[in-house]
Amino acid sequence: MPSDAPLADAVDAFLADSGTTFTVPGHKRAPGVADPLLMLDLPLVSGADDSRLSGDVLGRAERLAARLWGADLCRFSVAGSTHGNQSLALAAARPGERVAVARTLHKSMFGGLVLAGLEPVWVRPAVDPQTGLATQVPAAAVAAALRDHPDLRALFLVEPSYVGMLSDLEAIAAAVHEAAVPLIVDQAWGAHLGFHPGLPAHAIARGADAMVTSTHKTLTAFTQGSVVLARGGLLDLARVEESFELLHTTSPSAAILASTDRARQLVEDRGEQLLEQAIALVADARTRLRRIDGLHVSEASDPVKLVLGLAGTGADGFQVEADLLADGLRLEMADRDTLVPIVTLADTPATVARLVEALERSIALRRGAARPLAASSVWSLQPVAAISPREAFFAPRERVPAGRAVGRVAAETAAPYPPGIPALAPGELITEEILVALQREAAAGTRVAYCSDPTLETLLVVADRPV
Repeated sequence: MPSDAPLADAVDAFLADSGTTFTVPGHKRAPGVADPLLMLDLPLVSGADDSRLSGDVLGRAERLAARLWGADLCRFSVAGSTHGNQSLALAAARPGERVAVARTLHKSMFGGLVLAGLEPVWVRPAVDPQTGLATQVPAAAVAAALRDHPDLRALFLVEPSYVGMLSDLEAIAAAVHEAAVPLIVDQAWGAHLGFHPGLPAHAIARGADAMVTSTHKTLTAFTQGSVVLARGGLLDLARVEESFELLHTTSPSAAILASTDRARQLVEDRGEQLLEQAIALVADARTRLRRIDGLHVSEASDPVKLVLGLAGTGADGFQVEADLLADGLRLEMADRDTLVPIVTLADTPATVARLVEALERSIALRRGAARPLAASSVWSLQPVAAISPREAFFAPRERVPAGRAVGRVAAETAAPYPPGIPALAPGELITEEILVALQREAAAGTRVAYCSDPTLETLLVVADRPV
């Protein structure tokens, strides 16, 4: 018998009701106005629930999710893990206080630093020299940050990373908890973790005090579906609630919320069975793809993450992506050297076999001379903080030629891919060493992301603020 899904069931009941409404949304699902897409739209207030929310269908659904993930608090978001990351930044500390942050942070967490006015102390992941991809954040790096900055109020990590790598969270949690510092994890790419014995446990089970996870990425919710999970103790749960509500829309889509409720129900009832297949499919795909000469298949910590390195094949990732698109196959990410196709519990032997066969054909067609890995080492240069991210965000800015940027304060981010770790972030000093290294990488064909001029011929800087 399936577990309860109170919010999803309430949405189904509303959509099956042809009664007249005098509420928003304006299309009212009226046959003469609403198309099939709009017929799936409904509000939470005076839709899935009544005008007073007396049915508590959302609250009941959130409590079921909190129980499943082993948290004291769960909130459903309709704004992706961006909303959750920024809420937790607001909840963890006050303006001007220091927090340790993985340098692999998602841009939403940078937004959280700006909103909350927090001062980041960066902790850096290791980088795999064979692939150029970021790997784990060493527990020793966290210990060093705690030792050097005893005033830290929280640690923010990204686990798993975009390429499926996980750190030793148990060791990290032990270190921060000894210092009475909460561990907060952006687990946007790991909603499936913990639901099969062959998968790593999720961050809450491994000692995190809070985590954000995207139910739409590797589970089955609508796009933008996400949850915030937290445990009491080192975090004030009332503050987490208040911060969540501060950034939350007052008109949430009941359809998105209900899809998270249904995703929770699915993973609770059938997750182990479905993930068993996904794990086996990726293992088989890795075996087949390793037979392609020169193709590097990453050993991700997440057994269902597939990350492919093309440098040894000589093939260009953008051309391979175009070939796959012509075959009706879309990839999550492609750059010159790296491909990331996402496999989830929704995949079947047929879908993954089709992917592998298309990759075999395309790489054979596009093969060329093996090239050196285009992994940048610029990220390893030590940045110098001049002002806070919040000050940099609100400061007047100007664009200057690169030759006049040295000694100025950056107003934008520059992150070479791979490994995708920012070499420069807003509020940091542009040194000659960093600028020359970034320009050299850009000239060599390395993709420098997030900056408005990827050639690095000009940069955005804080106006009239030489250091």
